Amino acid sequence: MRVLAIALGGCLRAPPVPYGMTEDTGGHIAYILGAMAALARDPRVTRADIATRLFDEPALGRIHAATRESIGPKSEIVRIDSGDRRYLAKEDLARDRDAFTRALIAHLRGADHLPDIIHAHFADAADVARRVRDALGIPFIYTAHSLGRDKAAMLDCNADLAARLREEDRAIGSADAIVASSRDECERQLVAYPSARFDRIHRLRPGVETADPADGDVKRARGLIEPFLKDMDRPMILAIARPVHKKNLVRLVEAFAAHDMLRAQANLVILPGLRSGFKQGEKEHREVLLDLVDAIDRNALHGSVAWPSRHDTRHVAGMYELARRTRGIFVNPALTEPYGLTLIEAASHGLPVVATRNGGPSDILAELEHGLLVDPLDIADMGRAMARLLQDEMLWQRCSNNARANVRAMNWDDYARGFLSIAQDVAGSQAVNAPAAPGSLLVSDIDNTLTGCRSGARRLSAFLSRRRASVGFGVATGRSFVEARRLLREWDMPSPDVLISSVGSEIYWRRDGGFRLDEDYAASIAQGWDREGVFAALDGVSGLSRQTAIEQRRFKCSFLADNPAVLAAVRGRLDASGLTARAILSHDRLLDVLPERAGKHAALAHVAKVLHLPPDRVIAAGDSGNDADMLAECKRAVLVANHHEEVRGIAGLTHVYTARRSHAAGVLEGMLWHARRDRRRPASATTPAKEAEDAAA
Repeated sequence: MRVLAIALGGCLRAPPVPYGMTEDTGGHIAYILGAMAALARDPRVTRADIATRLFDEPALGRIHAATRESIGPKSEIVRIDSGDRRYLAKEDLARDRDAFTRALIAHLRGADHLPDIIHAHFADAADVARRVRDALGIPFIYTAHSLGRDKAAMLDCNADLAARLREEDRAIGSADAIVASSRDECERQLVAYPSARFDRIHRLRPGVETADPADGDVKRARGLIEPFLKDMDRPMILAIARPVHKKNLVRLVEAFAAHDMLRAQANLVILPGLRSGFKQGEKEHREVLLDLVDAIDRNALHGSVAWPSRHDTRHVAGMYELARRTRGIFVNPALTEPYGLTLIEAASHGLPVVATRNGGPSDILAELEHGLLVDPLDIADMGRAMARLLQDEMLWQRCSNNARANVRAMNWDDYARGFLSIAQDVAGSQAVNAPAAPGSLLVSDIDNTLTGCRSGARRLSAFLSRRRASVGFGVATGRSFVEARRLLREWDMPSPDVLISSVGSEIYWRRDGGFRLDEDYAASIAQGWDREGVFAALDGVSGLSRQTAIEQRRFKCSFLADNPAVLAAVRGRLDASGLTARAILSHDRLLDVLPERAGKHAALAHVAKVLHLPPDRVIAAGDSGNDADMLAECKRAVLVANHHEEVRGIAGLTHVYTARRSHAAGVLEGMLWHARRDRRRPASATTPAKEAEDAAA
């Protein structure tokens, strides 16, 4: 496969990149370079190239006037000459777009091979990609990086911002697929646009290039900040961000200044891009830098705050390590952060973090468990969180250990595999529907049932792929639709024919290359459901707290329970309030409240009815409390060996097979057992029983 990325803004070049040199030279360039390098490493990819603007501004580097720049054996940056050789900031790029597009199409027409897929970065590149698709038939995937809706909510929506929102909506509506990094982008921001289609939105976690910093890098980093600081042995609070208002750097300085312990015992180090004085550079850069100086002066922080004018990638690597060695922390105080690659970089160095609660950081910290979330508008909250991590040695060490252990799951090679899976579907225009009348159906939980063992997952996937025409495959999970698809992709499982998500409160059918929500099921469970009444009734229940907003759904109210005994209190409160709802506890702490008619079993029964399948042709597999009703009621159930204590009682039911194997291998084992038990089919070398036995071996 040949992949072409398009990005118009910033100083895009082979590493080392001068991040912060201009307002548009930010984290998206690290994303593009990391993604394309990983794609180039994949043997299925023959080319992974990047198209960007050619400009001739010696102060920004003469390399940007070169038409080609190699970044690897199968990858290069191709700079397209639009005729305007000035560097153009984001707001000026629109006037050059037509000329750039014409030049790019001419370049592609003259090439020996066309790309199979285009990856457009930002809405302006998506507009270019749409026109390339119209001219040459090449489909495109869109990554927004930063969307304008949150900015519009915080500020008055002027004409420029309104135009940006319209352009983003066109990009979302015209893209063949959309890739985003965080759940917040996928499940809140993108779907809020009028033209969004939820089934075209995919979540891929970016990676991070990890390497142990050389002692020389640490020494260089120390030399960079030593002139600013009076006591280099203090714990370091490190922030790395471009000097733009949304990065909230000035409020970070104010939070540091307002907390007595931080002022007395810590150093604040800010790497705010590159600068050559205060009279040059873009207007917003100059404003933020002057505000930083003012905050440092007003609060008499000289000697405690370092903010060097220049740095490179070696300085950054050394600074992360220096912060860790001083038992310091990393801080991302942005007003909102689409994702937060620096939080992953910090984790790769074992550095605990404090981060904004708005946007992608909530996903990252939930997965890496290496820090604290804060309200970026609350100076006191920010100060308390920083001080807590610095003062609580056990918490700091736990976060540091978690960071190093968990960050391994976030890597660019996994990203590349996921991207290629999406790209192959898009480029192949696959429009495969669920079997019209499968002979049987497997519906399985995902977490710790399908996942947990790679070899077992491969065997189950191979078995299901061979039986695709006659055996339907579905999943029933507590996760959202977006997260369920992400996990299945990461574990190389087949795309399901039916996807039951959010603890059985939503059903999605695979149709015409995408997925469609089952509106009939939604209508059936809506009767008598009072979502706001549930929240009101459970407010104040001891030991119960709401999960984050992203976990709440139309037909699912999600909470965290301090202990299993909270379930009885919740059910009592619901009954006392006259609410027709059911509460489900999973893993002793995840508590979900659903409509009385919802749940995994109710959803599975609806699916079987739609497919005209009798109960003895459906197999359900699971491992935990939110699988309990499905396993108890399904006539052919499989409980994997690694099941949770809370479903042990189900193991004694005659229709439930408790596997000796764990995870997906246990699912296969259970399919084998039920197939053998099914006396209505003669055993032969081609029976499902034989195939399951071979696969499970």
